Amino acid sequence: MEAYEGFAEVYDLFMDNIPYKDWSDYVSGILKEYGINDGLVLDLGCGTGSLTELLAERGYDMIGVDNSEDMLQIAMDKRAESGNDILYLMQDMREFELYGTVRAVLSICDCMNYILEHKDLTQVFKLVNNYLDPGGIFIFDLNTVFKYENLMGESTIAEDREDCSFIWDNFYDKESGINEYGLSLFIKEEEDLYRKHTECHYQKAYTIDDIKQAVKDSGMEFVAAYDAFTREPVKENSERIYFVVREHGKEI
Repeated sequence: MEAYEGFAEVYDLFMDNIPYKDWSDYVSGILKEYGINDGLVLDLGCGTGSLTELLAERGYDMIGVDNSEDMLQIAMDKRAESGNDILYLMQDMREFELYGTVRAVLSICDCMNYILEHKDLTQVFKLVNNYLDPGGIFIFDLNTVFKYENLMGESTIAEDREDCSFIWDNFYDKESGINEYGLSLFIKEEEDLYRKHTECHYQKAYTIDDIKQAVKDSGMEFVAAYDAFTREPVKENSERIYFVVREHGKEI
């Protein structure tokens, strides 16, 4: 089954512990550090559009790209309710196309971990570089090798709610750096009747050196890596890293 088909309809419910407001504060703070207070911004791997909506409310002209039709439908439902002028495109981030350049690109909530091959990661970065304005900024985050090896690998997470429940099994292979998620969802359809969905997700653990090499190969400039939601250096036990990368090479 395609990833995020069954999960899409309950994604926001199970992600209700994610402080999207705080995340948007953090991301917009970095954008403003580089003089990006408005203009076109791409949310690459936008999912159901929660962060996209918050940044639109801050005055950015948002574009959202995702390869899940079901996730984008929820995002468009939110857009209809909010009235925000957001353009959503269903595209694979390894092949995405825009109508012009943007001031910044964002990719949050470990979207880049879903790119399983280094060559594909470099290709995504090349496309980002191509569609950034001269000197534009790319901000993205990653789950760390530490997190997969010590916190997620070989673990099972389960949650039971009134209308839906899930069982989430993790299997991490150190040699390949791939974490496999086996996800079973039980979604209530009517009284005492639940529909079961199964999905399989894969994520790749990248080191900072991996990222620096992909950035270099794409033609961009590595700027910074932060322990998530801080401006502090990355620690040995950092679970999530935020990267700031800059477009390099276009004439202004």
